Amino acid sequence: MTKANKILFITQEISPFVPKSEMSVMGKGLPQAIQEKGREIRIFMPKWGIINERRNQLHEVIRLSGMNLIINDTDHPLIIKVASVQPARMQVYFIDNEEFFKKRKLTKDKEGKEYTDNDARAIFYARGVLETVKKLRWCPEIVHCHGWMSALAPLYIKKAFREEPSFRDSKIVFSIYEEEFKESFDADFKEKLMLQGIDKEDLKSLGEGPVNYVSLMKFAIDQSDGIVQNSPNVNAEVMEYARQSGKLVLEYQEDFDAFSESCNSFYDKVWESETK
Repeated sequence: MTKANKILFITQEISPFVPKSEMSVMGKGLPQAIQEKGREIRIFMPKWGIINERRNQLHEVIRLSGMNLIINDTDHPLIIKVASVQPARMQVYFIDNEEFFKKRKLTKDKEGKEYTDNDARAIFYARGVLETVKKLRWCPEIVHCHGWMSALAPLYIKKAFREEPSFRDSKIVFSIYEEEFKESFDADFKEKLMLQGIDKEDLKSLGEGPVNYVSLMKFAIDQSDGIVQNSPNVNAEVMEYARQSGKLVLEYQEDFDAFSESCNSFYDKVWESETK
């Protein structure tokens, strides 16, 4: 079996940069375990406004910053920052933008209300990661997406970035967690998604009505090559859709060491699979 040596993690949360949660602990632990097994990794997360840059020693990477991403005819400057996770010796890249992330919490405000532009934030995050990996001239065999904020990366990799050397041969693994969003995305979400290489037919499986959590997860599954259940209690409809999709599925495992071993092997199975 051919091994997938380069693994890109597109993650919603990573400890210790944000408070501990199921996702943030996994966001740190899994890349570390995979790196210790001898694979080359890169890790990305949003530069959420709650992250203390001074305490966590974030600094801007000037050579990677400076691009503008156009979403809904509006330019949004892309800023790339970096920090290290000690003592794991892992470098984390942060996708930043003053409008989308600075002085704001994660996906909800201090009252617990979801930000109304979470759809545009997810678009900016996914595209920002892929543009940065292009600049790094790094070619991951496996792209592992964690959390619904990363759910648009599979679309962009398979459609808009499919001819890019960095992603031409990449396979995608998508992890499903218990955390969901409750409010449907804006009515113009599909228009915001459009980019060269994507047409309306590519978005057909999102359905006719407003895009909600279930429809977005199903859409991400459609664009992925392997699915991981990362929480014991995930949306039953979504998980059943994954099992019926014909894609490779890695079921939930409570023991982290066993899970990381299984995930390590799963990458190679996905890399060797014929799904596209």
